[in-house]
Amino acid sequence: MEKEMIETITGSCLCGTVRYEIKNCFDKLYLCHCTQCQKISGSIHVSNLFGSVDTFRWLSGERNIQRYDYPERGFTNAFCRKCGCGVPYLNQRGTAIVVRSGTLNGEPRFSNLSKIFYSERAEWSELVRSAKIFDAFPV
Repeated sequence: MEKEMIETITGSCLCGTVRYEIKNCFDKLYLCHCTQCQKISGSIHVSNLFGSVDTFRWLSGERNIQRYDYPERGFTNAFCRKCGCGVPYLNQRGTAIVVRSGTLNGEPRFSNLSKIFYSERAEWSELVRSAKIFDAFPV
């Protein structure tokens, strides 16, 4: 029987300074609604994929990454110093690589999807379900 090939997927920050690749086989996709994720994203949640550390590789720009470990909650933020875009980081326990799904250059494959810290969600977050849809700025 042939062994299934798992492809790699690439990603980058907004300006392209930080680039990486990882096997496209993620354990989890968490839509995190915690107050810290709301602050770092400026949105109602972040979309973080959790992957295996040994399947991740930096392609460029690793020296341009700034990391911030929030002391009270085991929370981390990492971003490109040039454009401010969130970039992958090793979780504080060193057991997973955390990838912002929006930085990927393709569609991720993941096993589990969960909304986490949902009790901390912005009260108005459910209103976005009724938003009008446009392909660009509305005129």
